[in-house]
Amino acid sequence: MAPAGLSLGATVLGLLAWASLAAGDRVYIHPFHLLVYSKSSCEQLEKTGAETPADPTFAPVPIQAKSSPVDEEALREALVQATEGLEAEDRLRAAKVGMLLNFMGFHMYKTLSATWSVAGGAVFSPVALFGTLTSFYLGASDPTARRLQAFLGVPGEDQGCTSRLDGHKVLSALQTIQGLLVTQGGAGSQARLLLSTVVGLFTAPGLRLKQRFVQDLAPFAVTLPRSLDLSSDPDLAAEKINRFMQAVTGWKMGTPLRGVSPDSTLLLNTYVHFQGKVKGFSLLPGLQEFRVDNTTSVSVPMLSGTGTFHYWSDDQNNLSVIRVPLSAHASLLLIQPHTFDLHKVEALTFQHNFLTWTKNLSPR
Repeated sequence: MAPAGLSLGATVLGLLAWASLAAGDRVYIHPFHLLVYSKSSCEQLEKTGAETPADPTFAPVPIQAKSSPVDEEALREALVQATEGLEAEDRLRAAKVGMLLNFMGFHMYKTLSATWSVAGGAVFSPVALFGTLTSFYLGASDPTARRLQAFLGVPGEDQGCTSRLDGHKVLSALQTIQGLLVTQGGAGSQARLLLSTVVGLFTAPGLRLKQRFVQDLAPFAVTLPRSLDLSSDPDLAAEKINRFMQAVTGWKMGTPLRGVSPDSTLLLNTYVHFQGKVKGFSLLPGLQEFRVDNTTSVSVPMLSGTGTFHYWSDDQNNLSVIRVPLSAHASLLLIQPHTFDLHKVEALTFQHNFLTWTKNLSPR
């Protein structure tokens, strides 16, 4: 994944953006109807499948081939354009996908956090996770596709086409969510945000990919298919992948890839880069002490900021909640424990409705 602090920002911002989407339109419809194939789409798929030949394939170029750098400004502009002219159904679909990936993200984070040391941890992007799994779904066939659909939270009521998840709708909804995050709210906007997603698709030499599969990922991320020897020296393969991704993105990889399974023939890595500047905030010099609990502390970079923010003190759970606006659709929700019991507060975040928390906030 991308640098740690960047992914964290994208994760927190995503949670709040989904909440604002859900509160917008009051049109009620069976939620899964928005994510599966319609009857007309199924008829078109059946007709197309009977008339067209097999999808064309291609062999990815070697990883050492010359590559153009990723243009983050162009990616940001594409996200902004994706939010123009959104209809009510588009927003409802984005809200539904946001709820699903929010739920999956919390549970995945909770499961993974049980394996971390007390002073350790990691940051986690539910959007990247959900988009990656949807990418797998687009390239899968039954029974794997059915299992992935269920894991993504969309039940298949029967084996019919109209019960199948439309992965293109999901990736389009993810593009909408990310676009709303980076869209500025005019002159009063607090900050200018960048949010870039890049997929590295690495194959063993000679393996061919379907062109349509790679093209279908476009709404979610820039996809860079490359080939290299993954089996002879897994550590060297990982090193080559890290160098390639850093060269084409310019990003410093906070958690570089380490080792590749010698049995691998296909490797899909999703990289996320989030960058934002908030008015009134500045980076404190050096590293600052952050208390994990009564006996453990870690040294981390910290920001200092002044201004009027929305605040609420939850005396029952011994914590405070502060919302820092970043743009028209994005906010940073800061949860501060009143005691040194960070793990208890972290557990509470898996149980609370963020809309309830935000309704209790008042300017301070």
